[in-house]
Amino acid sequence: MTRLIFRGTGDSMGVPRIYCDCDVCSEARETGLNRRLRSSLHIWDEEAGNVWIDCGPDFGEQLEAANLREIDTLLITHAHFDHIGGLVEWADACRWQKKKGSAYAPSEVILEILDRFPWLSNHIHFQTFDEPVSIGKWMAASWRVHHGKNGYAYAFRFEHRDTGFKWVYCSDSIGLTDEQQKPLANLDLLILGTSFYHEPFAYETRSVYDVVEAIDLINKWKPKHTVLTHMSHDIDAGKDYGLPEQLQLAVTGMHIEI
Repeated sequence: MTRLIFRGTGDSMGVPRIYCDCDVCSEARETGLNRRLRSSLHIWDEEAGNVWIDCGPDFGEQLEAANLREIDTLLITHAHFDHIGGLVEWADACRWQKKKGSAYAPSEVILEILDRFPWLSNHIHFQTFDEPVSIGKWMAASWRVHHGKNGYAYAFRFEHRDTGFKWVYCSDSIGLTDEQQKPLANLDLLILGTSFYHEPFAYETRSVYDVVEAIDLINKWKPKHTVLTHMSHDIDAGKDYGLPEQLQLAVTGMHIEI
């Protein structure tokens, strides 16, 4: 069995914003439905153990919420701070535990990380994720996707060797080419990043799809189930947006069993 747990469902700034008293941020402080740490996904697999996608600045808090002191494997989508800001904390944990962490990322992502933090390699073993790798019985592959004004990121596609179940984690993308969209067709599960419900800013200034665009895309890609993550304080998890039945908003701590 594999369980996917949404440890972080927020965009680069998280929710609540420290400067903001909007309804979503206020609710996040009061009851927590919209409380969103920086995006990450916890994969618990009976063979691979505890696998984490991305290690943002909220990594320590997320690990505490999971009642964990360590993870077995980390996958990194790109080298933006909201996705790697916790690597320093993880490296320190590895140092004190006298063990070396295991992280997979595409080569150019590893180069960016070690250019900024070269000493991380003392405590974390970075392995290239340019070709497919095995995570338990899952075959995982990565591919480069457009991240709008923020450059590039990678999406990850998983396929189970026994069941054939196919799912994708694509947290940071917009304006995908036809070639970049091919691995997204006919999935059993899609986890897609959408920062706004309907983003009002000029397209060339944006970096992530919005919910309205996501609805059009899933009509094209036809996944059986879609979960939206990487959400800003524009999206209210308690609001009825009239979303398609097979589409839902992620809430911190929710899990999906495969």
